[in-house]
Amino acid sequence: MVIDPPSIESSGLDVSELDVSELDISSLDISSLSDSPLQQLHSPFLEQANVQLFVKRDDLMHPQFGGNKWRKLKYNLLYAKQHQFDTLLTFGGAWSNHIYATAAAGKHFGFKTIGIIRGEKHTPPSATLSFAESCGMQLNYINRTEYRQKHEAQFLQKLKKQYGDVYIIPEGGSNPLAIKGCQEIIDEISQKLNTPFDVICCASGTGATLAGITSKIHSDQYAIGFSALKGGKFLEQEVSQFLPIKATIKNWRIEDNYHFGGYAKVDDTLIQFIKDFRDQYGIMLDAVYTGKMFFGLFQLIAQGHFEKHSTIVALHSGGLQGNAGYKL
Repeated sequence: MVIDPPSIESSGLDVSELDVSELDISSLDISSLSDSPLQQLHSPFLEQANVQLFVKRDDLMHPQFGGNKWRKLKYNLLYAKQHQFDTLLTFGGAWSNHIYATAAAGKHFGFKTIGIIRGEKHTPPSATLSFAESCGMQLNYINRTEYRQKHEAQFLQKLKKQYGDVYIIPEGGSNPLAIKGCQEIIDEISQKLNTPFDVICCASGTGATLAGITSKIHSDQYAIGFSALKGGKFLEQEVSQFLPIKATIKNWRIEDNYHFGGYAKVDDTLIQFIKDFRDQYGIMLDAVYTGKMFFGLFQLIAQGHFEKHSTIVALHSGGLQGNAGYKL
């Protein structure tokens, strides 16, 4: 019997009630993963603004499948392992961090992997897809019209008929099990800060990381998801579907003014900001997600958006592999 993972579409599941305690972490060898430290940034800019800014360094957890990709994959991999799936199937584009991380994690933890790739095959492939293939991922390219069916039950059944008993992970790894993994970010921050933070920020592409964070913070704390997509306000609906139905306080929002023209779009201003940030703070950002988030966050700080003495945490969600496409 095929046992499907929990999904929002099929179950209307309240993530707060999802029990992952039965998933045995010891079934995966995670000895190669590092801790995610909380690093405070210091600069005259931050001192003048009178705010404290900490960076949650999820980018340091693993060079290939760290960041929020590990957070999202963790319980999905445990679920797949416990239910004896040996193959993971997922979706993404030519520079997808999720494809990259799933291929690497699959190889590391002993899963076969299949990537359903949006668009035509190009020769040579992107550095991301070349890496995925080197990890043993089987790539199948489909046109964009067909790709838009990736959430539809009929299309998913077609994939199962084609590839057999595979464990399907949604694009970006975003499902209720992913939310559970992202909730642990807040637990770790709370253990390391002497006093509670006021605001937490993350980059948003599917909304799952923001949903995990938001579902765990207190009502007097606030979360901001910086959209990497043009017209990213639709992500509010995506986030809402992951949150507990009984949630009555909206202490979060999508900030969609810093997408630089859309997904994977950049300009000289953003590239220079990333280089300056690296030189000043010793932290490399990626051009698709975290670069835009930190640029937007610094703009809001400069505008006096946050109260004096605020403590802000920004999640560095990794994704540095994508910088190869921007020569960073």
